[in-house]
Formats: sequence, structure tokens, C-alpha cells
Amino acid sequence: MSEPMIALAAHLKAQGIDVIVSDEVTLKLNARHLPDAEIANAADLIIAVGGDGTMLHAARLAAGSDVPLLGINRGRLGFLADVMPADMLPKLDQILAGEFSRETRLMLKARLIENDGNIHEALALNDVVIQRWETGRMVDFETRVDGCYINTHSGDGLIVATPTGSTAYALSCGGPIIEPRLDAVVLVPICPHTLSDRPIVIPSSQEIEVRLVDRADLQAEVAVDGHSLGWLTETSRLLISAADTRISLIHPPEYEYYGILRSKLHWGRNNRMRQAMDLDED
Repeated sequence: MSEPMIALAAHLKAQGIDVIVSDEVTLKLNARHLPDAEIANAADLIIAVGGDGTMLHAARLAAGSDVPLLGINRGRLGFLADVMPADMLPKLDQILAGEFSRETRLMLKARLIENDGNIHEALALNDVVIQRWETGRMVDFETRVDGCYINTHSGDGLIVATPTGSTAYALSCGGPIIEPRLDAVVLVPICPHTLSDRPIVIPSSQEIEVRLVDRADLQAEVAVDGHSLGWLTETSRLLISAADTRISLIHPPEYEYYGILRSKLHWGRNNRMRQAMDLDED
């Protein structure tokens, strides 16, 4: 990952642009270092070099600000980071010249409320996941939407995903792909015990509540974009709603969401082409 970052910093500095990097970056770059918490206040654009995990980290830095994100893909799938390293310098020049598209993405706010009144909060660009932990037993939990009882689930857990997160963990559990411009959220059961327990898409304006079925020895971990928020127990509850803030993404002029899907999911190709491509990758 060091080569693209070095090339980016040098390219921007040559154009007289002030370059800021995180204190956590150990590379010797001709740039100003700042703590993560201060980057959004000092930057006009955040460039994340890595995979979608890096983009999620950058989204947490930008949350609450109007600073857009641009992703340079150094990961495998890269649904969020869509600029390839070989093209990054000319694409960046296009963007700096004002040739780009900008879109906003829905974020979720998760609130884990404990019995003593303590509240743990976090924002998610991808998903909020409730999952069983260190036990071979299923977790039993109830879901409500805007106070209306939906279902009592048994299985490994539940994913609550944004349209952005619909192509992440939720997709591997059989959830639908949601076009990013839709204000919608999908609830996807993880390995449900009952085959009729299917994913459901709801408006993002509705609040989701999750409670465990009362069982003294039961608990489940709550993870927000892959980071642990805490433990859901029989005496706590989890509330998930649309966040007040959204994340802005910057794309090169030729960006097309369906093109990304075709590329990453190998759509539009027959089986022989896919098999040949897989052999070439091996």
C-alpha cells in the first residue's frame, strides 16, 4: 500500500496542494500529520487507499462533516473504493479539475441501551450485526419496527444493513442488493432456524428494536461496521435508526454503480468465460 500513498502525496504536493495524513501512517511522506479526530476539520477531501474496510474507517473520520471521500482500491472486492491504483493519478486530476460525480450514502445509528441506563452509540455505513458468541447454541431474539412486533427469530443472529452494506455481509447471507440512492434498510437473518425467516426491506425512516428472548445465560455481540459496540443481553435492548448525518462519496466521471456490480459479481458473462477467468486468477 505504501507505493500508491507515496505517489499520491508527491503528485498532490507538486500541484501545490496541502497533504494531510493520519498520525497512524508510519510512512515518511512530505505531508502534515494530524490525529484522526482532527482530519475532517482540516481537509477538503479524504482519500482512502485500501479496501472497503479502509473506506469504512475513513467514513468514521468524516462522519458529521461535509468532507467527501474518494477510494483508491487496494483490496479484493472494492464496492466502495472504485478507483484502481494504475488509474489513480489521471482520475485524481479529473476530480481536482471538477470532473466528478458526488453522491450521499445513508448511515445508521446504533444505540445499545443497558438496564442501568448506560447507552453505547456508534454510526454504521455498512451494517449493524447481532451475532451469537462463544456458544454452539442459537440466539433467540425479537424484532420490532416502529414499535410493531415483526418476528421472533432463532439462529446465529441478524444483520441490519444500509444500501451500501447490502453488498457486504448481508449479501452472503442471502440478502438483496439495494441501489444506494434508496432510503431503505434491510434486515437479514443469519442462518435462521426457520426457512420462512426471510430478509425484509423497510424504509430508513422506521426505527428497529432488537431484544433477546428472556434467557439468563444468553448474550450476543453487537458489531457496528465490524467494531464491537457491546453485548446484547436479556436486560438490554438495541435501537437502530437512520443517522442524522450522511457520507459523501466522490467518483470519477465514468463511474457507474451497475458497472461495479457487473465487475465484482461477474455478471453478464457466461459460465465458460467465468471458469476461464477463475483459472487465470489462480
